[in-house]
Amino acid sequence: MKTMNALISVSDKTGVLEFARELHALGIRLLSTGGTARLLADAGLPVTEVADHTGFPEMLDGRVKTLHPTIHGGLLARRDVPAHMAALAAHGIDTIDLLVVNLYPFEATVAQPGCTLEDAIENIDIGGPAMVRSAAKNWKDVGVLTDAAQYPQALAELKTGGKLSDKTKFAFAVAAFNRISAYDAAISDYLSARQDDGTHALFPAQSNGRFVKLQDLRYGENPHQQAAFYRDLHPAPGSLVTARQLQGKELSYNNIADADAAWECVKSFEAPACVIVKHANPCGVAVGADALEAYAKAFKTDPTSAFGGIIAFNRPVDAAAAQAVAKQFVEVLMAPGYTPEALDVFKGKANVRVLEIALPSGGATDWDNGRNAIDVKRIGSGLLMQTADNRELAAHELKVVSKKQPTPEQLQDLLFAWKVAKFVKSNAIVFCAGGMTMGVGAGQMSRLDSARIASIKAQHAGLSLAGTAVASDAFFPFRDGLDVVVDAGATCVIQPGGSMRDQEVIDAADERGVVMVLTGVRHFRH
Repeated sequence: MKTMNALISVSDKTGVLEFARELHALGIRLLSTGGTARLLADAGLPVTEVADHTGFPEMLDGRVKTLHPTIHGGLLARRDVPAHMAALAAHGIDTIDLLVVNLYPFEATVAQPGCTLEDAIENIDIGGPAMVRSAAKNWKDVGVLTDAAQYPQALAELKTGGKLSDKTKFAFAVAAFNRISAYDAAISDYLSARQDDGTHALFPAQSNGRFVKLQDLRYGENPHQQAAFYRDLHPAPGSLVTARQLQGKELSYNNIADADAAWECVKSFEAPACVIVKHANPCGVAVGADALEAYAKAFKTDPTSAFGGIIAFNRPVDAAAAQAVAKQFVEVLMAPGYTPEALDVFKGKANVRVLEIALPSGGATDWDNGRNAIDVKRIGSGLLMQTADNRELAAHELKVVSKKQPTPEQLQDLLFAWKVAKFVKSNAIVFCAGGMTMGVGAGQMSRLDSARIASIKAQHAGLSLAGTAVASDAFFPFRDGLDVVVDAGATCVIQPGGSMRDQEVIDAADERGVVMVLTGVRHFRH
């Protein structure tokens, strides 16, 4: 039987020495380049330098070493085509049966703050991707490994069957093309964003999406639509796509969309919080001393809408909170963790989708790394891209424009209401008091209608809006919106300001004897 040849040339040498030892023990001949060859030789492994294999020395500071017919002929020759094999024999070329390559660290290099264009260019791999493409194209005859995570599977098959299965070789080839695609996209993004003055634009001239499919979904928003769930190639810690499903039915398209709305909202609170979402809008939000209290307050806002809702906590769920949640019909439950007793509670509700999203390192509410930097909305044959609405408002940034000044309690309620309004579809009106929502009006074409709906919601839940704080995601264009919320019981209002009639609205606040605070920040959410 012909001796197999393995060409190993890796930038990231994690696990490669151990892998090469196993290949050698299996009687596989080792070819290598540069630093990888030195690593193997220093460990006592017999290794042939690529320059010796090709009979052509490395040149141009190593830029040209594997770009040679002896290498690519050995990778591309089809073993089942006699003419290919005759050509190899005529030119004294050996086949290469296993290619182990990972690429120059371009992505890591350009992520460094001091990276120059020269640094970036030098870390664009040429020979590596060329070999990977050759091997992956000829996948039936060549196994191509581009990730150290593939080493154990490859070894297991080589040890048991003496070769890689066709299924494995094809899977490795697909992974190889995916890696090349992501690598080229990273280069394109970086260079497309470079400007004449050496800085980088926030939005590159060409944007290359890099996403990995997590699962096919049963259907999309409606049963006649098809759908799938993807994540970023490198997802941020604490983001929804990192969730681990502990039990329950398969997530649907709408489950995932609503879960994201709930998770993004609950992450914005430092105190123990609970968010209940229905159709992408929070219908109940509250903070409390613990998960149980936060849930009880959030549920009280709108028990009707909470039925079949999505519930998110920013603290681990214990048995007491679990027992309270289990009394209602819930589609999805999310939290950073669960006690064993809490999980036992939900075992009796097998359809409830229970998701655990691990906390990022840094503390119980360190969610910053889990936020999107850029938001994208699909339109006809195009994309709208913007920086994500991650603007947080501090108390010292508020501008009190009314004669009446807010009390410390009112100020706390105003900031809470403002935080919730950011996650409610526009036009948004949110009544709050005591660290909980009291009425939410969302997604109306008229701000007046949103205010009226919020009042109706509170009435249906049996809640009094007397003494509440109100947040409006955008300015009041006329005083009528203010009058509606004050008539409902609000005593303090937070809004962006910026209307041509700001003074008219401020005068109305003084006339009604309520507090008005301006943020200078708008939170439209379409």
